[in-house]
Amino acid sequence: MTLKATPLNNAHRAAGARMVDFGGWDMPVNYGSQIEEHNAVRTDVGMFDVAHMCVVDIKGDQVRAFLRGLLANNVDKLQVSGKALYSCMLNPEGTVIDDLIVYFINESWFRLVVNAGTAEKDVAWMQAQNDATGSGLTITQRRDGANAMALIAVQGPNARAKVWEVIPESKDATAEMKPFNVAFAQSAAFGEAMIARTGYTGEDGFEIGVAAEQAENLWNALVAAGVKPAGLGARDTLRLEAGMNLYGQDMDETVNPLDAGLAWTIDPVSERDFIGKAALQAKGQNSQFVGLILREKGGVLRAHQKVIVAGTDATGEITSGTFSPSMQQAIALARVPNGVNVGDTVHVEIRDKKLAASVVKLPFVRNGKILAV
Repeated sequence: MTLKATPLNNAHRAAGARMVDFGGWDMPVNYGSQIEEHNAVRTDVGMFDVAHMCVVDIKGDQVRAFLRGLLANNVDKLQVSGKALYSCMLNPEGTVIDDLIVYFINESWFRLVVNAGTAEKDVAWMQAQNDATGSGLTITQRRDGANAMALIAVQGPNARAKVWEVIPESKDATAEMKPFNVAFAQSAAFGEAMIARTGYTGEDGFEIGVAAEQAENLWNALVAAGVKPAGLGARDTLRLEAGMNLYGQDMDETVNPLDAGLAWTIDPVSERDFIGKAALQAKGQNSQFVGLILREKGGVLRAHQKVIVAGTDATGEITSGTFSPSMQQAIALARVPNGVNVGDTVHVEIRDKKLAASVVKLPFVRNGKILAV
């Protein structure tokens, strides 16, 4: 099978990146030291190729009404141009087709960014709902074709300053911009740039969208300004420390979002109906999504390990686990039975051992600070 490549593939290879098959995409896992890349984002600045993710533009007179029914979170929260919202898109059974970010540009144009592996499925689902509702919208994916866009995430405490250095035209529009907002800047060097104050690391920064043919020029300019390239390995440890779900691992079309710690993204009580609402109300929350810190030596927390709760036959399961570079401890995200509380001790089956772990509130790390101990 021929792997798909982002517009930055040549830049990764020129930098000596170790490339891997990531869901059918040829992507960098690291450029030498995953730990150094992780620490750069926590203490200075790093950047990620996220051009495998897919920008989707939805345009038309009925776009807000359409998204009210399509998404579990309520787009009526977006009343000022440039505001952004995180949401799940559910099927009628109330499980997660995908998680995404939606940006409000104007009343006839909303922009979504969806996950790489689900992009084709997502766009087909949106188009099917568009047809079924007669909304008459134009739904355009921007990952491929003549108008393709590429996304680069610049993250870390010094990320914004570096972006302003490389795209000086963006500073006026973004200097006072709060998190989960987006602005556009016309760059002399790179053309129009979408600059969103969002990310997947628990640190401040921007996710920048430019025309695909400008992506390598922008990447190289950021490198020249001192921004450290980082791969999938660091991206995973950073997002896990930040307590952020990964689609396909912490949730998927078998998982109720209430059981994935995403109740805060769902509006089940307003009169607004949305796909999956009735199923969510009928099913309710059947488990909790928590953080775990391993308290005994002898293993690393990994996905699919069983979590044993004392005094009950019910068990939980780790969905994502790693060794935290920031905390120097083994940490995990896990689904556990209702009734387990922060501060409780559970046991994780690691090979032939049952090792103690503490239940903690997420996130583990945010904005360079360790929050879970």
